[in-house]
Amino acid sequence: MSGSQIVAMGHYQPPKVLTNDDIARLVDTNDEWIQSRVGIRTRHIAESETVDEMAAAAAEKALSASGHTAGEVDLVVVATCTAVDRSPSMAARVAARLGIAAPAAYDINTACSGFCYALATADHAIRAGAARAALVIGSEKLSEVTDWTDRSTCILVGDGAGAAVVTASEEPGIGPVVWGSAPELGDAVRIEGQPGVFSQEGQAVFRWATTKLAPIAREVCARAGVAPADLAAVVPHQANLRIIEPLVRQLGATNAVLARDLVESGNTSAASVPLALSKLVERGEVPTGAPALLFGFGGGLAYAGQVVRCP
Repeated sequence: MSGSQIVAMGHYQPPKVLTNDDIARLVDTNDEWIQSRVGIRTRHIAESETVDEMAAAAAEKALSASGHTAGEVDLVVVATCTAVDRSPSMAARVAARLGIAAPAAYDINTACSGFCYALATADHAIRAGAARAALVIGSEKLSEVTDWTDRSTCILVGDGAGAAVVTASEEPGIGPVVWGSAPELGDAVRIEGQPGVFSQEGQAVFRWATTKLAPIAREVCARAGVAPADLAAVVPHQANLRIIEPLVRQLGATNAVLARDLVESGNTSAASVPLALSKLVERGEVPTGAPALLFGFGGGLAYAGQVVRCP
């Protein structure tokens, strides 16, 4: 085998929905202000659901769509920045929930870019012969680390999970990753303290994202040998419509469907890219085999992206 590919996607969101009007009952804001600033209308909020429960639900859906069984999986990777417990890992708990026997299992925490980091490591493991079939999952419960009296952050967050089944393939279906960080700005997005609380310097993040990300996205396409105009979809981290819509224009992805899942899901950090891609695939908005740019960025300030062939 000379590469790996995504063969199926799955996602899970808690049934509880919080609207902008609901948020306005908690802090001094309103629906018009939130939509004009970030583009979010609703978000899903976990109540009893845990990070690993949501991850397992998304993974189970992806496995069902893939035609593969849990017994064929030998690698589980979970990207999350909201796991409460340090050990066992969320990946180990997902494996136990799904009855996966003896997989390699580990978590990755690069916050909002986590799924793209996790997908790259799974691709590398399969290319190296260290794995044959992987579950790659982004799962977050940001509501648990949110100060619901802080109107600058509580309007943003949502909970959920997205998962991909990745297997070996004759032709590469996952392009080279372009990843990195701006550690000098790492404190611009934080979940710190006991218990952890999410905070950010919104203007600093906005300036970094709107000035630095488009050239990186162009490099991702160049490394994959795909012209931006040939992309069928662009699935960026669902942070803010005022960030991702200019990004696509600057990139020149004129024919691509832009994932705008944040409108109904909010910012779900590491879950946002797989959640959005899973919905595009489920709705049939991108053809099987078509190239899609996945691009995660945010906390740390870390970023990662790759062009994949849609399942």
